[in-house]
Amino acid sequence: MKKKSIDQVINLFFKSFLHGLAIIGPIGLTVFVIWTVISSIDNIIPSVAKEIPGLVFVSAILVTTFLGFLANKFVFGKFIFEQLDLLLEKTPGVKHIYTPTKDVMSSFVGDKKKFNHPVWVKTNENPEIWRIGFLTQPEMTAVEKKDFVAVYLPHSYAISGWVIVTDAKNTKPVVGMTAASAMKFAVSGGVAGFNAEEEKDTKETES
Repeated sequence: MKKKSIDQVINLFFKSFLHGLAIIGPIGLTVFVIWTVISSIDNIIPSVAKEIPGLVFVSAILVTTFLGFLANKFVFGKFIFEQLDLLLEKTPGVKHIYTPTKDVMSSFVGDKKKFNHPVWVKTNENPEIWRIGFLTQPEMTAVEKKDFVAVYLPHSYAISGWVIVTDAKNTKPVVGMTAASAMKFAVSGGVAGFNAEEEKDTKETES
């Protein structure tokens, strides 16, 4: 076999390997994360997990769903959870753990989601640079920052981010993307582009 043919075979092998890695990598990571979460919850009660794997996890999902339904649909249930919430927010020591955790969770889920106002933020004048973020505080007068706003800027390929306080004139609403698509765009480093059909379907579903 000629050297050129050998090189072609090797190149084809590596290209195929990289393409296969691009396919199986996200699938494998997703399965690994899901399995880790299930195993972690399942191992809260090891004796039960050993006898019936997955029972603790399923039970946790059902209990969480039931509590959410109870707090949302029944006045008595809502009253109980509001009183518990008030107690935890007033308890010294505990409130420093409970309150920030509740605020972060409510930012992503529930009726008070905070990351639902995507905006473009000018972070540099010359050359002009814009970043995508989420408006979290529309006014900052309480801290003597009149005409300023707070914007959360997520990091790409991470679950972290940073908050900046900037003049409101440096921001403008994102047009053509839903909040979910804007977050995907930011976290993916801009790789997740703009799919007009997907946006149309999403808006029709939301309406």
